[in-house]
This record gives sequence, C-alpha cells and structure tokens, in this order.
Amino acid sequence: MKKKKTQASAFNKYLLIGLSVFCILMMTLSVVSEKTKGPFKMIAEVTVVPLQKGINHIGSWMGDMKDNFQTLKEVRAENKKLQEQVDSLVIENNNLQQERYELERLQELYQLDQSYSDYKKTAAHVIGNDSGNWFSTFTIDKGSNDGIAKDMNVMAGSGLVGIVTDVGPAWAKVRSIVDDSSNVSGMVLSTSDRCVVSGDLSLMSDGQIRFSQMENNDNTVSVGDQIVTSYISDKYLQGILIGYVSEVTVDSNNLTRSGYITPAVDFKNLQEVLIITSTKADLTGGEKK
Repeated sequence: MKKKKTQASAFNKYLLIGLSVFCILMMTLSVVSEKTKGPFKMIAEVTVVPLQKGINHIGSWMGDMKDNFQTLKEVRAENKKLQEQVDSLVIENNNLQQERYELERLQELYQLDQSYSDYKKTAAHVIGNDSGNWFSTFTIDKGSNDGIAKDMNVMAGSGLVGIVTDVGPAWAKVRSIVDDSSNVSGMVLSTSDRCVVSGDLSLMSDGQIRFSQMENNDNTVSVGDQIVTSYISDKYLQGILIGYVSEVTVDSNNLTRSGYITPAVDFKNLQEVLIITSTKADLTGGEKK
C-alpha cells in the first residue's frame, strides 16, 4: 500500500513538473514569436496562438458559467420567495373560505331561529359522531350547565334534527331522526294527515327517510308537500319541518299510504345545531311518555 502511494506521489510530481515546463515553453514561444520571424514564429502560430484562443474560450465559458450560476441562485431565491407568498395566499384563502362557510351556516341558524321564534333556543357545536358517515347519533358541546335537558328538540339547516337523549355537565347526546331506532309522529302540513316518520340509515345514501301509516282518504298528498311534527307527538314540539314528500303510494291493504321524505337537514355535514330549551312536557305541563 505504501509503495502504491509513493508511486502516485512521484507521478503527480512529474506531472506537475511537466505542465510547468510546458507552460514556460509556451510563454517563451509567445514572447519570441512577437520579436522574431522565421521558424519560431511559425511554431508559435501553430501551437501558442490556438492554445491562447482555447484558454480565452475556456475563460469566457467559465465566466458565463459563473454568471449562469449566479443567475440560477437568484432565480432559486426568487422562486422560494414566490412560493412562500403562494403558500401564504393559499392559507389566507382557505381561512376566508372557512369563514364564508361558517357565516352561511350561522345565517341558516339565524333564519331557523326566526322561523321558530316562539321557542327559546341555544346554539351548540357538534363535537363527536358516534357511528358511520351519517350523524345518526352525535355529541354536542353543551350540557346541564348550559340548561340542556333530556328530550329537548334539536334543529339545524331548515328543520328538525332529533332529540336529546343523554346529558352531562358540558355535553349532551342527540339521536337524530335518521337513526334506525327513531320514530316521529308527523303530519302533512297542507292536509293535516298524520303519519309515522321512521329512521332508516340504509336509505340515507339516497337522501331519504320513510313515512308510513298515513290514512288513505280523499286528501291529496303530492311530491313536494311538507311533513312537519304532529301535535300528538309526546316529545316533539308541533310544526317543526321534517322534510318534503318525495314519493307516496297506497299500501296493499288499501287503507293506508306510505312513501319517502327528503329530509330538510343535511345529516352528513352537521356542525352547528339549535336546541329548543323547553321540552314538550315543560310546555304542556304533561308527563313524558
């Protein structure tokens, strides 16, 4: 190993000496060619002049490369600065979009509050979803410390969401009308025909819930008619919009009608709700069933 290192060192030494001699020779030829004529001048023109041109070309190329590197460095710095500005604008735009969507939701809650102005209400945020993509049962961020109690009606969007089923000091559980265990006494607003609105999560992919047990009488019930909570409901306050009739058929017994309702609430994107802070029992003075 030591012998190889010694050989490499000797080679580098000879190479350096050879290059030095070559440079001195070229310089001598260049000086001589300027002061003399004849063979030396011809040799210089053949060797030195092309070499000088080559060196000048290399020098010029290296100068251009330096300028290019400097320009590239400046471009990269400018690009980084512009990217930071773009990132800042994207964040700002996202914040503005979120504020706009929140404002729209709050405006909906305000309009809903005005539509049911006879009832005292409080707003709450949805903080947890118990199952799946649909808000069949969920948790809100207000509880008994805020005056929330079991069986209070919950609204959002344009109508009824569900009912409070369990309450803690700073939270409450809500069962929505789309939950499989939910049954709400409803009625057609235009005819007062009563029906039972049943939750069915298997229908929610089509954006529908089911109604049944509506009397098959002479009253015409059409697609688009509003279904609201009935006055005979033991827990739901009267007249809260449930949704709109999307299909109605006469049952095989010829005595009743059934069909489907498009809910007034988007049960996939609930974020804020309104809770009516009086129960049906509170307002009627009756006992909850």
